[in-house]
Parts: sequence; structure tokens; C-alpha cells
Amino acid sequence: MNRNIKLLVLLIVAILVVLFFVFDVGELLTLSALKAKQAEFGAFYAEHAVFTLAVYFLIYVAVAALSLPGAAVMTLAGGALFGFLTGLVAVSFASTIGATLAFLVSRFLLRDLVQTKFGDRLGAINEGVKKDGAFYLFTLRLVPIFPFFVINLVMGLTPIRTRTFYWVSQLGMLAGTMVYVNAGTQLARIDSLSGILSPGLLFSFALLGIFPLAARKIIDTVKARRVFKDYTKPKAFDYNLVVIGAGSAGLVSAYIAAAVKAKVALIERDKMGGDCLNTGCVPSKALIRSSKMLAYTRRAKEFGFKEANVEFDFSEVMARVHTVISKVEPHDSIERYTKLGVECVQGAAEIISPFEVKVNGRVLTTKSIIIATGARPFVPPIKGMELITPLTSDSVWSLSELPKRLVVLGGGPIGCELAQCFARFGAEVTQVEMAPNLMGREDPEVAEMVARKFRNEGIRVLTGHAATEVRVEDGEKQLLCSAGDQTVTIPFDDIIVAVGRKPNTEGFGLEKLGITLAPRGTIETDPFLATSVPNIFCAGDVAGPYQFTHTASHQAWYASVNALFGFVKRFKADYSVIPWCTYTDPEVARVGLSESEAKEKNIPHEVTVYEIGEVDRAIADSEDHGFVKVVTAKGNDRILGATIVGHHAGDIIAEFVLAMRHKLGLNKILGTIHIYPTLAEMVKGTAGTWKNAHKPEKVLNTLQKVHAWRRA
Repeated sequence: MNRNIKLLVLLIVAILVVLFFVFDVGELLTLSALKAKQAEFGAFYAEHAVFTLAVYFLIYVAVAALSLPGAAVMTLAGGALFGFLTGLVAVSFASTIGATLAFLVSRFLLRDLVQTKFGDRLGAINEGVKKDGAFYLFTLRLVPIFPFFVINLVMGLTPIRTRTFYWVSQLGMLAGTMVYVNAGTQLARIDSLSGILSPGLLFSFALLGIFPLAARKIIDTVKARRVFKDYTKPKAFDYNLVVIGAGSAGLVSAYIAAAVKAKVALIERDKMGGDCLNTGCVPSKALIRSSKMLAYTRRAKEFGFKEANVEFDFSEVMARVHTVISKVEPHDSIERYTKLGVECVQGAAEIISPFEVKVNGRVLTTKSIIIATGARPFVPPIKGMELITPLTSDSVWSLSELPKRLVVLGGGPIGCELAQCFARFGAEVTQVEMAPNLMGREDPEVAEMVARKFRNEGIRVLTGHAATEVRVEDGEKQLLCSAGDQTVTIPFDDIIVAVGRKPNTEGFGLEKLGITLAPRGTIETDPFLATSVPNIFCAGDVAGPYQFTHTASHQAWYASVNALFGFVKRFKADYSVIPWCTYTDPEVARVGLSESEAKEKNIPHEVTVYEIGEVDRAIADSEDHGFVKVVTAKGNDRILGATIVGHHAGDIIAEFVLAMRHKLGLNKILGTIHIYPTLAEMVKGTAGTWKNAHKPEKVLNTLQKVHAWRRA
């Protein structure tokens, strides 16, 4: 029975929509039609006021209920025909009744179906609507981010009560309705083209432009007051900005604040420079450099030498790593940042209110806060892991002896870099990855090329293997892995766990403030990098979605500028062009889409591949292996993504990054002079390959005939 009623309602709605378009009613709901019939409507209204109002009201309700185009013009018509007050009352009630009818139809026809099919994914949304649905709806009505008809239909799928939907809609749409009706009253006064420039009309349309901005400001203010109502705001502040965490994001945030003469405090409980300097980018690249020099000696014959032998002590290699750290350290030091105007504080920070940070027993009051607390290695709860002390990217730098048998758990960038390094120094390395390929975010042929290189260098690569248990039997450590229905036992002396990083969100007051966390454990932020507490911002690994030093610095600019100048202008963080590199040998660098991602997203595209073996400099350097792979939009040279697998890929990718950032296509790259002989020629070679695949055959055939004619 219920199904039959739904079919009947759907049929009635469909018939009414079809009739609207068949009889071309939409042509009557345009500004030109409104002006053409203005005098006629006015005269009819003067004689039949009640009838005209009733017909107008019913038509408006129908248009809104059926989600048909024309509501905006009808609102203007209300002001033009009936004047401001009468038009406002008529439009306000007609639009709200129509919206509520659309809401009820959507609820009746679709809510059960949607909730049954996607209920598990909509749980959080349903809870949010039950708790704050009225406020969310009011915000959408006041600041029309989405068309009102979309809001009507979507809200019908949620648990919000009909009565709440009605009164919130009427109240939320009232301000916008007033602006549009007032504009309509000005349209009614236009008698000639000169009337278009009347001050009243210009003012009304200026309101239409200003209204969304003013409404957004009002909403932001209301939201802030809701958050801050339980806290006492200081009358004056010690700082404009307090930054928690002195890694990449924190350092850049503090630097920018000091550069614009804001008073800023930077709090760090451990070492200045964070992971990048002390346990990440700097030490890993220093170790990679040493291992690469060692690998070159094993390739001596490729370079014309009979043999080359290097004697080394692993402890001295690790000592060099720490020397490199100490050389870079002054760049991130307290002394440097103090000279720049930053007050650096060593200690554990605790956010005790949106305006107060406690450190070393001292309370700092501040207008804004930036959380840049980074992330730490994640050690999964594998059975028996407590029996050993696993190494991570944080602790591996304390090694002074080379492990004889080493397991690297994880096939991501950190795991791959460390696995190759230790293998080149002579450790027996087994790399375990539960996914089908190493480097899961890259295309399969990219991962396969790296895996093949690893195997050639003696690394035992076990993809599709999930670590299940750690055992210690007769003093020997063993890792048990499952691969389908088989169990593989791997004996080891040390294990490096590199399966991901966990954001640092505990222990400094977020829980007390109720700051929202995202499903992946990062701090949830809006597009401006503000948290659920509007004066507290977030940048770097703790914010996500990327965990790279360069994106942390990138986010820091937006977080600091929005924290300091958001009362004037805010900037949305731009993630449109994010590059990265894995520093294996060969290096793997990428920006934008991979081919796999383009296919998954059903984006029309073309792929151009250029072999690095075609580059003369690569041949001269005996580095003529790898390839460049560019994904372009179908039918043109716009770059959607680029991957380079080869020597110095991380440096060469920069040209593609620049091209994508400034919307330069492959034709522009092809028309740019590149120095010969350089590895950068591979970029131009790729552009040339694309051009050759898109050469104008008809034009070339015509030219061939022209040349033949000229020879004759």
C-alpha cells in the first residue's frame, strides 16, 4: 500500500514538472517577462488584489515545492507587484511552505531507501543533525552555499523534525528574502534605461552582493560565541600567537608571525627542528648518501675501473649522520629564532582555554594558537611485540652496530628507504609488506621497478605478507607472517617498524576543549586550517592529510596568516599541486594524479611515457634506467600528474610542479630551452613524445604535397 502511494506521489510530481516545461511556464518567470508585463500585472492587481495575491502565492508554493527554476525572479516580482511589506509576507510564507513540501516529498519517497542502504555511513551525520540540525540548517539558509532546492531535498533524508525545518527555514531565509524583495520594489520603478542606474536599484543589488559576506561574518561570530561562552576572554593578551611544536610547521608559523611583527611564542618540549631535523629527513638523507657512495664502488666496472673496495665502520657512518644533523641544527635553533623575534620556550605546553597556554607553570594569554605537534611512528599491536624492542624511524639512529639480520616491516617510503640503506651496508634485509606492492600509492610498474632493484641488491621482498606474531625461541627472534593459507617464519636480530605515523594529539589539552578529531586520528580542520575552536589552528602532520615536511611548511603559511589576519581576510589551504619523493635508488617522485588514480576517478586522460635511456646525460652517467610518465587531459596538453622513476627524480620533478601550479602545458615545456646535456632534458623529451603522438597528420600530408610540388 505504502509503495503504491509513493508511486502515485512520484507520478503527480513528474506530471507537474513535465507540464511546467511543456507549456513553457519558465519563460514567464524571467526578468524580461516580468518587465514586459509589469504595467498589466499592476493594473490587474489594483482591481483584484486578493485574487492576484492568492494566485501568486499558490504558484510560488508550487515552484518551490517542485524545485523548479524561477523562484528568484518570483521573489523580485513580489516586490515589484505588491511593494515591500506585502511582498515580503507573501514570499516569506510561500517560499517556506513550498520548501517544506519539497522536504516532505523527499522524506516520503527517499529517506527510508537512503537510510537503509547507507545508514552505516550516515551515522555521524544523523547524530550531528539530531544534535545541531537547526543550527546547520540556519547557517545554510543564511549563507546560501548550496541552492535552496538542494537543501530542501537533502534535509528530507535526515532525522530533522518537520516543525524545526519549517521555522528555521522561515527565519533563516527572511534576511535574504528582504534583500530580494527590496530589489524587486526598485525594479518596479524603472521606466526607462536611465532608471537602471537609479541609486535605489544600485543599492539593492549591492545588498545582494554584500549579504552573503555579511551573513557569513554573522554566522562565524555566532559560532565563536557558542564555543567561547564557557571561557573568560582576557581584556588584554600577552601574545598575538602561541605556536605549540617546533618542527617544520611550527618553525615556519613562528617565522611568519615574527616577520609581520606579531608577538609570538614558540613552545617545544623536546628538540627544536622536530622529526625532520632529528629523526627524519636530515638523518635519513645523510644515511642514504653514504649507502649510495658504497653502492657506486660495487659498480666500478660500469665506470671503467677494474675494481674498487671501501672499508668502513658502521659506527663511523652513523657518526657522520649525527654530524650532518649538527650542521643543519643552527638553522632551526633557539638562538636563530630568538634573533628573528620569536620567544622560544622549552617545556610541555597545555592548552587550558582557547586563550591560555600553560608551560612550566606559567600561563601565556594569546589571541590565537597554532597546534603543530607532528606525529610519531605507529607500532601495531602484533602479538608478542612486547617481547622485543622494535626500532622505528625515531630510534634507528641510535644504532652503532649494523644488524646482521634485519626485518623491515612496511613497504612505504620510510620502509623502502631504510631497507635499501641497510642492505647496501651489508645487512641481510627482509622487507615485509601486507599489500600486493611496495609503495602502495604509486602505479604498479613503478613499484615493480623498485622491487626488482631491491631484489637485485639482495633484499628479500615479501609483498602480500601480513605480520601476525613475534616469537623468541631459544634466544632467537622470529617474525611470523601469513601469506594466504601459508605461514612464513623469518628469523631476525632487529626489526624496524615503518607502517605509518600516528598524530600527536594527546596530553596537551585538546580533550578538555572538545577539539574534534578526524576519523584518521588527525585534528579536524576547516579549509582555513581552523579547528572546531575558531581561534585555534593546526598545521603539519597532526593536521594531515599529507605527512611531508614541505606540506607542513605550506600549511603553516595558511595557518599563521589566517590566525593573525583572519578578521580581515582568510585564505583556504591549497592542496591542488602537492609533490613528493621517495629517496630510494632509483628515486620515485610524483606530483598530481597517477594513471591508476585517473582511472579510479573516471577522469578522461592520456598517458605519455618517456624512457630515461633516451637521455644522453643519463647514458654518460651510467644512470640510463627509469622513465617519466605524464598523465594529461584527454585531447590537450594540460598536465594532470607526472611520475619520474630515476636518478635525481626528486629534483627534476620540480619543472612539472611549476608547470601544473601555473597551468603551463606540455607545449610550453617543449618550447623552453633546456641545457644540453642534462638530466632535465627528460622533461622536454616527454613533451616531445606527447607532441609527436598529437601531430596534425592532415596538415603534414598537405605539406608533403607542397614540398613535392616545389621540388618539381
